[in-house]
Amino acid sequence: MKSSEFTQRFIDCLSPAGQHRMAYTEWGDPENPRVLLCLHGLLRTGRDFDEVAKQLSPYYRVICPDIVGRGASDWLADPTYYAVPQYVADILTLITHVKPQRLDWVGTSMGGLIALSVAAVKHSTELKQFYAFAEPQLPFGKLVLNDVGPELNPEGLSRIAQYITSSSRFASWPEVLQAVRQRWVTFGPHTDEQWAHLAKYVFTQQGTSWANAYDPNIALAFQQQLALDQAQQGQLTALAQQTLWQAFDSLTEPCLIVRGEFSDLLSPDTAHEMLVRQPQAVFYQVAGVGHAPTFMQADQLRVLSQFLMKE
Repeated sequence: MKSSEFTQRFIDCLSPAGQHRMAYTEWGDPENPRVLLCLHGLLRTGRDFDEVAKQLSPYYRVICPDIVGRGASDWLADPTYYAVPQYVADILTLITHVKPQRLDWVGTSMGGLIALSVAAVKHSTELKQFYAFAEPQLPFGKLVLNDVGPELNPEGLSRIAQYITSSSRFASWPEVLQAVRQRWVTFGPHTDEQWAHLAKYVFTQQGTSWANAYDPNIALAFQQQLALDQAQQGQLTALAQQTLWQAFDSLTEPCLIVRGEFSDLLSPDTAHEMLVRQPQAVFYQVAGVGHAPTFMQADQLRVLSQFLMKE
């Protein structure tokens, strides 16, 4: 298979509300035991990683899922399960299906939280019992955390909460492209072709207009979280941070921490703490970018490839 080619595949997953299909693109040799799993951000899709996959598929079997509710994946029958535990269950199902001998990870924003949560499963007896179908020897190699860490800046979370609850509808595709340049300005400079690619899989034509392609009920989980009182929010945040820090501390292979220079989600203090707690970690700050770098630019791709390919 050429590096510019991929296969669209589907896998059946389960939630407490029933069965759903998760879509993923697969690049490279399907027999390659070395797998790179690329996990996208909150309202994105696996097609965000097309440039990464084209560059690395000669060396990896690159797997890029659409997390449930996004892209070509099904929408959940019960939207209350749009949360990290369900996403982790789906990714564990995918890993069990793919059966990698070595598994490296790239996680952007939410995707990084999912990856860290899988690492927590690997090192927690309680979580292994919760995800009873997970293989005992879950492979976990190098990890790229793209503009995310065990602690999230409340300022960035507040911005995302406002963004996710707002729906958009546009009269034409040119209007979509004009809007995304403003909406996603924090991604940094991109060509017209790159902006079109970033927009193509998260907007869909509905009749004579264009609208968000993801399940609007994804916003419900955020709204439920916001509805909690301050004490409950504090307890849940503290527990999540503790679990994620423990998972991060448990990493035994190198980690690349990527931060947009103007990120409002991964603070400089949290990035510094991550480097202190993981001395083998590598830090890369992307100039002129906020949340989050897209790995579509040559300099970003070069750093990513060098990190993953270094023995």
